[in-house]
Amino acid sequence: MITDDNKKLAQWAMEYALKNGCQAAKLVLYTNSNSSFELRDGKMDRLQQATENGLGLNLYVDGRFGSFSTNRLNKKELETLIKNGIDSTRYLAVDESRILADPARYYKGGKPDLQLFDKTLYNLNPDDKVELAKVAAGEVMGKDERVISVDSSYSDGESSSYRLISNGFEGESKSTWFSVSASVSIKGEGEARPQDYWYGSSLFYDKLTKTGIGAKALERVLRKLGQKKAKSGKYTMVVDPMNVGNLLSPMLSALYGSALQQKNSFLMDKLDAKVASSLFTLRDEPHAIGANGSRYFDNEGVATQPRAIFDGGVLKTYFIDTYNAKKMGVAPTISSPSRLILTPGDKDLKGLVADVQQGILVTGFNGGNSNSSTGDFSYGIEGFLIENGQLTQPVNEMNVTGNMITLWNSLAAVGNDPQPNRSWQIPSLVFDGVNFSGL
Repeated sequence: MITDDNKKLAQWAMEYALKNGCQAAKLVLYTNSNSSFELRDGKMDRLQQATENGLGLNLYVDGRFGSFSTNRLNKKELETLIKNGIDSTRYLAVDESRILADPARYYKGGKPDLQLFDKTLYNLNPDDKVELAKVAAGEVMGKDERVISVDSSYSDGESSSYRLISNGFEGESKSTWFSVSASVSIKGEGEARPQDYWYGSSLFYDKLTKTGIGAKALERVLRKLGQKKAKSGKYTMVVDPMNVGNLLSPMLSALYGSALQQKNSFLMDKLDAKVASSLFTLRDEPHAIGANGSRYFDNEGVATQPRAIFDGGVLKTYFIDTYNAKKMGVAPTISSPSRLILTPGDKDLKGLVADVQQGILVTGFNGGNSNSSTGDFSYGIEGFLIENGQLTQPVNEMNVTGNMITLWNSLAAVGNDPQPNRSWQIPSLVFDGVNFSGL
């Protein structure tokens, strides 16, 4: 965690920068620590522990902008960094768009603690951490003669930051995380070596899933036996909640001010236009207590607020920070979303599959790309053929292709099963008439 002494050092650094040639400055003091215990076949394979402390400093000097960082947190070192930074920044070109956010938009405090930090982190015994990784491995080892190897791990960590901005912002945030995972590889047919994994994660130790991780990983990999290509054609595509983020990410990337300003977005000039299915309602809900992704301010100090991103398929907002807003001549919004909620339906993955006559359940994306300017995409996939509402043949080495706007307009059903501890609460999704290439 960030100490009071380090906060005072940050405050001194801000004052020093302003007294020695900066017209404005932005500073972030951060500390991150993590530990992990990794086992191979139930035996310790790697132990890792790391702590990182540092300070990032943005200097605004005579219409110019420089960015600097250091992990040497003492006054003498910071004096040298700041003086050299100011001198260096004066060599840069003037950029009139490099300004601080309007202080009227800053988070002013006064809201309840988001409760993202678990002090249990400091009281955990290393032996107990290793034991959780051993439990995960034990759920696999000796359970099936086809198992080649099992990797299991326990990891945890904390992250804290303290921000100062010279025109009136001060803010602090901190969070913890805990995770148990298992990855299993097995002998398949011929030279095939299927592999799959499962994990549990939480901001809080007592809410961490501590058993069943290895068993689930083994179950997932065994169902891959006999994978092969299916016939090319148009299928109903069902995507499980572990993988829907791969399809949502390009839609979100197209909303950032950096992409819009560079005219590198397939959603340019689409504000208040219908660009997706009426089932696509996505909101940013940043103030949920105890929820991953929650925050009261962004990296500019601007106050977050609940907002619609897509409403019934209609695009309602872009993510435009102060810099890109100035360059584009538009009003800023927020630099990035926080905690995304896609309005759910009333069925889980099994129920969605049961409604599909001819389709493919996608349980993994293996490479590929999406064109940020056009929205055209091509991804490798693996999963299962769906026939008459049942999962039949496991499939792999197939590609799914199309266009993001076309795809999201074909959204036909939304599940009710998002991964509980993710900042993106996106459930299983069903898309009609998607192109797959295989045999």
